[in-house]
Amino acid sequence: MKAGKFALSLAVGALAWMSTNALAEDYPSRTVTIVVPFSPGGPGDLTARYLAQKLQAALGQPFVIENRAGANGVLAAVAAARAKPDGYTLMQISSSHTANESLIPNRGYELMRDFEPVASLNYTELVMEVTNKLPVKTVPELIQYAKANPGKLNYASVGNGSSSHLNMELFKSVAGFDAVHIPFNGSPPAVKATVQNETQMMFAVMQPLQAQIKAGALRALAVTTGKRFPLLPDLPTIAESGYPGFEALAWNGVLVAANTPQPIIARLNAEMNAILKEPDVAQKMHGFGFDLIGGTPGDFGALIQGEARKWEPVIKKVGLKVD
Repeated sequence: MKAGKFALSLAVGALAWMSTNALAEDYPSRTVTIVVPFSPGGPGDLTARYLAQKLQAALGQPFVIENRAGANGVLAAVAAARAKPDGYTLMQISSSHTANESLIPNRGYELMRDFEPVASLNYTELVMEVTNKLPVKTVPELIQYAKANPGKLNYASVGNGSSSHLNMELFKSVAGFDAVHIPFNGSPPAVKATVQNETQMMFAVMQPLQAQIKAGALRALAVTTGKRFPLLPDLPTIAESGYPGFEALAWNGVLVAANTPQPIIARLNAEMNAILKEPDVAQKMHGFGFDLIGGTPGDFGALIQGEARKWEPVIKKVGLKVD
């Protein structure tokens, strides 16, 4: 009797394994949605749209973008976490989501509980830049000016809890100066305010800043990478500018809902890594201001966990909270 039950259990397990692998072989058989936590037109959104085109060409089914901007990425994450775990809803995750684990207590999901990592895609530095009305050309000069002129500096961010917000708060804490936070809804109004000297400085990814820096309306001081960013080799790092150990990146990757079959995750990961190795992809991503990452789902999971651990003490020390 026991042998019969064991044989039945083995048969059921084998059928389940065969069914799961057959599902992966047939995947995708219909349209796949990529939920994107950004408004259309920004570098993160452009990354997702380019990836969707490449996946559609590789897998033969439509990959469509669903923009769900708002609440520092929470709206997109809640929608994706509630999706059926079948691989037909992907979510683009950004570095801001790891900060949300400590920043937004009542967000309605847990990254490591409700999602499975698929692949990391790209990363970029953040650029510290100031309005050309500010009489500083280096990070030490900025700190000296801020300390000599208390209460005169405002800084822009692309929203509460964003990487531009958190990185400036981290830098203020490390450098020991003060500036008032002025949040905006996205890069364009934040950059415009800094150009017009309504705010005097900000951290931002390079892509929305390029034209204004080239025109001389903004002045780039440093980048947040540990080593000089390959796409901006002449710009010093903040670590080189007197604050060793300072490093922060903005990055993008892809998740699926928890309990998505592992063969589907493995196939998506393999396709995305293959896309990242295509000769034209690096050039396109560089145009968006990104360098490439790639790797296994485990690599990406370790990145997510490490970033969440990094930001938790910073958020607690500064006392940041977003309801």
